[in-house]
Amino acid sequence: MVEWRVSDSPVPYHEALAFMEDRVAKIAAGEAEEMIWLLEHPPLYTAGTSAKREDLVDPDRFPVFEAGRGGQYTYHGPGQRVAYVMLDLNKRGRDVRCFVRQLEDWVIAALDEFNVKGEIRDGRVGVWVQRPDKPKAADGSLREDKIAAIGVKLRKWVSFHGISINVEPDLSHFEGIVPCGIRDHGVTSLVDLGLPVEMADLDLALRATFCRIFVSKLNATSEV
Repeated sequence: MVEWRVSDSPVPYHEALAFMEDRVAKIAAGEAEEMIWLLEHPPLYTAGTSAKREDLVDPDRFPVFEAGRGGQYTYHGPGQRVAYVMLDLNKRGRDVRCFVRQLEDWVIAALDEFNVKGEIRDGRVGVWVQRPDKPKAADGSLREDKIAAIGVKLRKWVSFHGISINVEPDLSHFEGIVPCGIRDHGVTSLVDLGLPVEMADLDLALRATFCRIFVSKLNATSEV
């Protein structure tokens, strides 16, 4: 069974990290259930293990935290749904690439609930949407904006950190970093795309599609 928790007010980042550390240790020890934690953070930047100092454009704008997850610089703040994913990969195949792909598929499936086509791109972490409403790039291709970020860490094959999806954050807050080290693409949100989506709507979509992506995989692994 997977426990779901939703926090109604922004959670300080250091408190979230401490909670995840404790919960992951308990999951690994067989003392707690797997967990999905849905929350928002106050405005802040996080640095992944591959973060480059030059990508922190405005270091004094918001607090900066060393996240310990994979990836580069990411923004978190109000209007962005963060889903911390604490799952036991010991019983889910111990396949890191498969797990990351499941996270991508989960985001894409949730976005599809709002008729938004999310896509992944080689060499670009996260989930992207094409923007035919924007001027084309110099090479004639459609512009693409990032709508979701993904960054994970494993300890004893139990995951933590996870995904973030932009519902209605202040997009100007992303200007203090080069999001995920990618300079030639923008950032968007569901509301920026013209969709009147609220956080509770996305939460319902995430819960509905989680079962489709993760429970079916767990059942398939159990049957092998």
